[in-house]
Amino acid sequence: MHDIKAIRDNPEAFDRAWESKGLSSQTSAILVLDARLRAAQTALQDAQSRRNDASKLIGQAKARKDEAEAQRLMAEVEALKGDIAAQTEIERDTAEALREILAALPNIPAADVPFGEDEHGNVEQRRWGDPAGVPAARLNAPKDHVDLGGGLGGMDFEAAARMSGARFVVLKGQIARLERALGQFMLDVQTGEHGYTEVSPPLLVNDAAAYGTDKLPKFADDLFQTTDGRWLIPTAEVSLTSMVMGQIVGAEELPMRLTALTPSFRSEAGASGRDTRGMIRQHQFYKVELVSITAPDQSEAEHQRMVDCAEAVLRKLELPFRTMLLCTGDMGFGARKTYDLEVWLPSQNTYREISSCSNCGDFQARRMDARFKRAGEKGTQYVHTLNGSGLAVGRTLVAVLENYQDEKGRIAVPAALQPYMGGATHIGGEA
Repeated sequence: MHDIKAIRDNPEAFDRAWESKGLSSQTSAILVLDARLRAAQTALQDAQSRRNDASKLIGQAKARKDEAEAQRLMAEVEALKGDIAAQTEIERDTAEALREILAALPNIPAADVPFGEDEHGNVEQRRWGDPAGVPAARLNAPKDHVDLGGGLGGMDFEAAARMSGARFVVLKGQIARLERALGQFMLDVQTGEHGYTEVSPPLLVNDAAAYGTDKLPKFADDLFQTTDGRWLIPTAEVSLTSMVMGQIVGAEELPMRLTALTPSFRSEAGASGRDTRGMIRQHQFYKVELVSITAPDQSEAEHQRMVDCAEAVLRKLELPFRTMLLCTGDMGFGARKTYDLEVWLPSQNTYREISSCSNCGDFQARRMDARFKRAGEKGTQYVHTLNGSGLAVGRTLVAVLENYQDEKGRIAVPAALQPYMGGATHIGGEA
C-alpha cells in the first residue's frame, strides 16, 4: 500500500516509478478520489458539528419556553441526519474506491534499481564457482534431473499425475532422503550460523494475511483456496511476515529474523507451458524462507545480509551460481529492490533462479498495519519487511542431481550433506 500523502506531495515521482514498471500514469485518478474523500470527510465533520450544536440549543430553547425555536432546531437536526447519512455513504464508497486502486498498484522501485522492461535488463553483480569444475562438466551430454531421478528409481511423475495431475512428483528412497537432507541442512545453516529464529507456522491463512503480504487481490488466481475461504500459503513469507500484522513492536526487538521450512502451494495460473518437464515449476514444493522485520534505517544493510545468507548455502554445496540485480520491469509486485540467485544447470547449459531476495520497504507494513516504537518517543513508524528463499529445496535438489552426476548416472553427495545422508558419498551404486 502507498502513502497517499506522499503521492499528493509528489505525484510526478510516483508516475515515473510506475511507468518504469510498464504502467501508465496513475496519479490523476488517485488524486481525484483523494480530493473527493477529503471533501466528504470535511462535509461530514461540518454536518456532525452543526447537529451537535443544534442539539444543545434545543435544550436551551425549551428551558426558556421558546417552543417555536425548539421546533425549528429539531427540524434542522432532522435535516442534518440526512446530510450526515449521505456524506457517510460518499465517504465510505470513495475510501473503498481509493483503497482498491492503491492496493492494485505495485511498489515503487528503489533509486538504484536499473531501468529495464524484462529479464534482459537485469544486471549481474557477481559469480561464484566455475561450471567447468563440477562433475557433470566431464560429460559430453549431461542428463537432466528427470532422467537422473527416473534412472535411480527415485522420481516418479506418472504416479503423481495419477493421483494429483500435472506438476507434481513422487520422490522415493535416497532421492527423497536427499530432499529432506537439503531442507534440514538449510535450516541448520540459517539458524545455527546466521541467527534466524526457526518457526513452524500455519500453512493456511486468512484474507488479511494474504492481503497484507500483497498476495491479494492481485494474485488470487495464483493461490489455492479452501472451501472455508482460507488460503494455502504460496510461500512461508506470508505466515512469517504476518506475525507482526497489526502489532507495534519495540525498536529493541529489531531486526527480527525468522525462517521456516514449509511446503509452498502455487496454482501457476500464469505459467502455462513454462517448465512443464520435471521439478522446476510445481504446484507443491518445499522451501526454506527467510524473513526480516527491520527499522527503515536497517533495511538496506539487512537486504545485503539476507542475500549473503542465501548465497552461503550454495557455496557450502559447491554449486556455481550468479547473483543478479533485477531491473524495474522484472521485479515482483511488492518489492522495491530484488536480487535473484541463479544456479548452474548443466542440462540446460544456463543459470536458473533458485532464490529471490526482496526488500519491500514499508509497502507490506502499511497494508498490514505493522509498526514499531522507539523508546522515549511518542509516535510509531511502519517497519520494513524483507523476504527471500534460503533456498527453494526442490530446485536445489535439481541442481545437486545435475551438477554432481557421473557417467554411470550416480550422484555424488556434496560433502556438506553427507552427515545428513548417513555418511553416504553417492546415490546409486558403490562409491
